[in-house]
Amino acid sequence: MTIAASVNGKAVTFEGEGDTPLLWAIREELGLTGTKFGCGIAACGACTVHIDGEAVRSCSMPIEMVAGKAIRTIEGLKKPDGTLHAVQQAWIAAQVPQCGYCQSGQIMAAVALIERTGQPSDAQVDEAMTNICRCGTYPRIREAIRTATGQAAIAVQGDA
Repeated sequence: MTIAASVNGKAVTFEGEGDTPLLWAIREELGLTGTKFGCGIAACGACTVHIDGEAVRSCSMPIEMVAGKAIRTIEGLKKPDGTLHAVQQAWIAAQVPQCGYCQSGQIMAAVALIERTGQPSDAQVDEAMTNICRCGTYPRIREAIRTATGQAAIAVQGDA
């Protein structure tokens, strides 16, 4: 089966069985290894990518379901000039990663949340950020999301 889609703005085709997980097609066929395998059952979120702007766990998304869709991976967040996305910059500034394994999925979930809401409330962050971080960097993740949306100073005043 041949599936045509767009990945990071480029037309691609995936070859394989329709039930092949998108994660494997992204990593093995395209060589984009920033999207990580974590659990294989869509629970941890390490494999999060965007499909038509929505955060999706790619380990459980069959390639037959992405025909004609726009897929964005962590590699697709950088601007053409190499500048990191505002969320990636905020992640670095807040020193979010420890082991780092879950971070590409965390960043992809955060970007989708910000693109959907603009400036998410703490409740929206809690609802949307369901990815698992073994290192427990959730306070830093919230700080980075606030920084990326320009809410950092407001949050500090509200938390005092």
